[in-house]
Amino acid sequence: MDAMTLTGSCLCGAVTLAVEAARQNIGACHCRMCRTWGGGPLLALESVSRVTVEGEDSVSVFASSEWAERAFCRHCGTHLFYRLKTGEHYAVPAGLVDEGQAWTFDSQIFIDEKPPWYAFANDTRDLTGREVFEAFARGDD
Repeated sequence: MDAMTLTGSCLCGAVTLAVEAARQNIGACHCRMCRTWGGGPLLALESVSRVTVEGEDSVSVFASSEWAERAFCRHCGTHLFYRLKTGEHYAVPAGLVDEGQAWTFDSQIFIDEKPPWYAFANDTRDLTGREVFEAFARGDD
């Protein structure tokens, strides 16, 4: 499948994203930071190769760890993306660009931090936090 470009905007319309994704796959992150940020697991496009932002003056970026940062609209608070500080990896919330695509939910990361009170029924590739960091160190996608 060829890369596709998806667009979406924040709740107030101040920020618009154009996202180029190589596959229609969605992943869930169960790390404590993602769950705190959004009230549950982050369901995001993981095969994003490029993000173009319009309305960048309305974007606030928070350095949530030594290696990553999270962006949101400073007016309405909509979550825009999570990215590695190296700029090599973006995760964009699926709901931001979803227009009814036939998504494939195929991965869960930080599965070792997932609380016991919810579970997804999909058959997914599950990685612990340690395995995620090892995969990024190797350059896996």
